[in-house]
Amino acid sequence: MADITASGASGDARHIVARLERLPYCSWHMNMRLIICTAWFFDAFDSIAIAYVLPPLIGMWHLHPQQIGSLIGIGFAGQLIGAIAFGWIAERWGRLNSMVVTLLIFTLGGLACAFATSYEMMWWLRFIQGIGLGGEVPLMAAYINEFAKAPGRGRFSLSVQVLFAIGLPICALMGVYVVPHWGWQWMFVIGAVPALIVIPLRTTLPESPRWLASRGRFAEADAGLKRIEDIAAGEGKTPPPIPRDLPEVNEVKPRIADLFKGIYLKRTISVWFIWIGAYFVTYGLTAWAPSLFRIVYHLPVERSLTYGFVLSGVGLGGALLTVYLIEAIGRRLMFVIGLGVCCLPLLAFAFLGHLPAEGVLAIVSGSFFFCSFLALGLATYTAEIYPTHLRALGGGVASAWQRAASMAGPIVVGWILPHWGINAVFVTFGLFALMGALVAFFFAIETRAQVLEKLSPAQ
Repeated sequence: MADITASGASGDARHIVARLERLPYCSWHMNMRLIICTAWFFDAFDSIAIAYVLPPLIGMWHLHPQQIGSLIGIGFAGQLIGAIAFGWIAERWGRLNSMVVTLLIFTLGGLACAFATSYEMMWWLRFIQGIGLGGEVPLMAAYINEFAKAPGRGRFSLSVQVLFAIGLPICALMGVYVVPHWGWQWMFVIGAVPALIVIPLRTTLPESPRWLASRGRFAEADAGLKRIEDIAAGEGKTPPPIPRDLPEVNEVKPRIADLFKGIYLKRTISVWFIWIGAYFVTYGLTAWAPSLFRIVYHLPVERSLTYGFVLSGVGLGGALLTVYLIEAIGRRLMFVIGLGVCCLPLLAFAFLGHLPAEGVLAIVSGSFFFCSFLALGLATYTAEIYPTHLRALGGGVASAWQRAASMAGPIVVGWILPHWGINAVFVTFGLFALMGALVAFFFAIETRAQVLEKLSPAQ
């Protein structure tokens, strides 16, 4: 141990990676994931809260479909900007500092939404809140992956990322009760206040040793790792031998142009299209579901919110299955199956006539179950396909396309619905899912059980 630590501190980045790959998982890893990923729960909660706030606001503010789509979409426009901006910032400031800033932005922005008194005010506050929401997820994915060992890395990340999937039905369930009984404002308060508690906890975590090593800050990387090694040793977990033949971690400055060089060109373009296909459908369905049942099928507010909860609950089932599938069958096959099966029920609406609300809920829920395979796995996959100096930036830019698709989905629904009807909306979602499935089949790579520095070397 002593000679390894000394080497790491003296400037040999290979030993930093070696120590991470051989480090036994201990209580520190569990605490770290819970602290980091608690925000994942509130990211999901705050992203989709607008869907359960809208049914009463539709009548209160006399909103038409285009305004509904815009109010949903503007939050994702802010997320697009936040994903790119903080992906770039995190490569220069570090993962932890950037995550604290994004957490502050989206929690304070959410609190402000509770005091909105008009469509215009809510529009701008949702945009500001979105900047923080968009920056948070790719940074969390990068940070967690950089502490994970190659074997089982997907399950290590997803076991806590599943809080994002849990956040969606919890938001729906709370919306069913809170909105009719307490008022819509409380959805934003509930989503913001608990997340503020996490901020002090963030400051107890070390910066990513992989990021520090990539910046030449070896003494800091060594100090952070030594702290975790001591915790593991105190729990009686002896580190195994150092893995051999690990590639160097070079000190490289991040440049957005590097996302399009060498092996990363195909990875970048393909993962963008997979994100677009998955999240055009995911957020298009979840964000619009309560409003669709309200304005198309004329269901009461509480029943519309309940149907939205059912859809989110089915999605949670698919997301939980992802924790097993990501290591059992791998990332690529999981994406192909998820989007490929998802598109079939949605495309079938081209041949179906008018269906009752219950029939639509059943068909769409089956589709959403498979689409949920990607909700968690894509963040992990994107963090794996880039080297350390591009991981947050590449994840941020890819996540920006996700946010763009998430923004476009609700807006497209607001445009298609009055002109071609509800069936055309679902067929459109099916076409995007089909596109994502084809891209995943032909261009996605398998990343399971490979050391990050070998899988994604600096060029």
